[in-house]
Amino acid sequence: MDVTSNPAPLIVVMGVAGSGKTTVAALLAGRLGAAFAEGDDFHSAANVAKMSAGHPLTDDDRWPWLRGIRDWLAEQHAAGRPAVVPCSALRRAYRDLLRGAGPVQFVHLTGSRELLAGRIQSRVGHYMKPEMLASQLATLEPLGPDEPGFTVDIAGRPERLVDDILAHVRGEANARTTETHVTEEHS
Repeated sequence: MDVTSNPAPLIVVMGVAGSGKTTVAALLAGRLGAAFAEGDDFHSAANVAKMSAGHPLTDDDRWPWLRGIRDWLAEQHAAGRPAVVPCSALRRAYRDLLRGAGPVQFVHLTGSRELLAGRIQSRVGHYMKPEMLASQLATLEPLGPDEPGFTVDIAGRPERLVDDILAHVRGEANARTTETHVTEEHS
């Protein structure tokens, strides 16, 4: 997606727990002057309770949550506002539903299992338990070559990741790919 040709991009910052979705998405929204919504806020109280108890969500649990995010993105798109939302979007079917909002671009944040686990363990007061990382990694379907998006390694500082993401969406990624760990996921 070229931000200059689409003044109101819809960006979903995706990945498993611990990848920094919320931090990166909030910074990205600020830099773009875009609307921001915390994807976790769309979960029902039952979903939060289930995850707090250490139980992974099922597809039946996830569909209403994903529809809420899709509807919010669609509202932003209809109003001509750029929007950024963090959402795990682990499966292609989930991303297909989210794309119903309009021209959504996915930014997939990835990192080593050790880095992800360490980040989850250091969180205080979050409902996502460290033992749930394995189920998320097992559920994750990386972006397909025909899906709109790209992958970013999370090893760097959040501000640098946002610089890399902005460079990519503005078409500058090819010049910076080797130093920024941005990986193209579509042709």
